[in-house]
Amino acid sequence: MSRPGPRERLLEAASDLTYEQGVHVGVDAILKRADVARRSLYQHFGGKDGLIAQTLREAGIDARYRRVMDDAGDNPRERILAVFDELEKVTTTPSFHGCRYTAAELALTDPAHPAHAEIRAYKDELHRMFAAELRRHGHPAPDFGADQLLVLVDGVLAHAVTRPDAHPALAARAMAEHVLDQRTD
Repeated sequence: MSRPGPRERLLEAASDLTYEQGVHVGVDAILKRADVARRSLYQHFGGKDGLIAQTLREAGIDARYRRVMDDAGDNPRERILAVFDELEKVTTTPSFHGCRYTAAELALTDPAHPAHAEIRAYKDELHRMFAAELRRHGHPAPDFGADQLLVLVDGVLAHAVTRPDAHPALAARAMAEHVLDQRTD
């Protein structure tokens, strides 16, 4: 099996290190982990900012939520609740460090940083995903309900960093059931 190219190695190294240490991890650490020359970073991404943005674009976390929902079947209620069941699993692992998107949003104070657009696109995609499920479920205000679910997801991911033994995903799941109970039919 051949070794991945410099671009793929840079993305993998940046993904791992920015999740473990935050987006302010040094370029030298990323280059060392990827085993590539500095020139490769600039050729493929134009610099660290571009690499961080691409890392967030390719993280694929929304794909994980979709997979979890698809595995739960066709019932919109069960599909949404499955997300909170998955969050319980994710947030109780020793390697959990919180939401990479929220952490990046808070750490990157330059409003022109290209990562901000990726973060918003990711959050917007989660909103669309939840709103679509709520529409299928017959929720009277699916966009507002999706906002409520995103607040719960974000709350779980933040709370689990500081109080993992509190199992915030279980509390949020119960609250998500209240959101789901608002139906028009």
